[in-house]
Amino acid sequence: MRAREAVTRPSLGAHRAERSTRAGSITVALTDDGPMTSDTHVPVVQAERSAISDTLLALGPDAPTLCEPWRTRDLAAHLVLREHNPFLATGIWFAPLEGRMERGQASLASGDYPALVERVRSGPPWWAPTHLDKVDALFNTTELVIHHEDALRGDGAVGPRREVPERTARAVLNALRKSGSLMFRRAGVQVRLVAPGAEPITAGKGDSVVTVTGAPVELLLVGSGRMRVAAVELDGSPEAVETLRKARLGVS
Repeated sequence: MRAREAVTRPSLGAHRAERSTRAGSITVALTDDGPMTSDTHVPVVQAERSAISDTLLALGPDAPTLCEPWRTRDLAAHLVLREHNPFLATGIWFAPLEGRMERGQASLASGDYPALVERVRSGPPWWAPTHLDKVDALFNTTELVIHHEDALRGDGAVGPRREVPERTARAVLNALRKSGSLMFRRAGVQVRLVAPGAEPITAGKGDSVVTVTGAPVELLLVGSGRMRVAAVELDGSPEAVETLRKARLGVS
């Protein structure tokens, strides 16, 4: 079987005219093709944090996201809670804290939206281990990339909405090499991830093999359980492809 998802590139709503902003040494331009980030002077994780912040502002507080029923304000609140109250944020996985986490997130989401986004942009507080660049990169690069796509593709259409910087794409590939086995541990098949010009990554276990071909961010979306919006090709037997499509993928 060989199936390919169609790719569409819708704009960011009413923000059709090009707009440039300055965030430190990062320049972000919003055009009809989405945000394009020039990030050569800062770590990738910081560039992605700035890019998602600009996207959140451009979309406004009530745009849909892939994390239904969250709107963009809820996604921004999640990112702030995760970095400023990591104990409470564990409610995502730890049921006894789920209620407190939801109340804390709702409180943040109900406040001033531009101020909330600026807290996203500011990154981890000084006391957090993720304030260190290497720790920040390890724990937050793919988190920010995935949630950036959650906001950009909130309408559920397939395909990229932005030009991903090459450095970001390389960082995503490196992360997939390290965490692919965890993401695809429930795949039910062996998965071969293929990005143009890169060595294939093998993850998952099973007697059958499915080859997933696409750009690094598209492969990351598949691995995080967002195949429905990823522009990828799937090659394998019909049964194996269907098994992968139905699998619960991701690190949680």
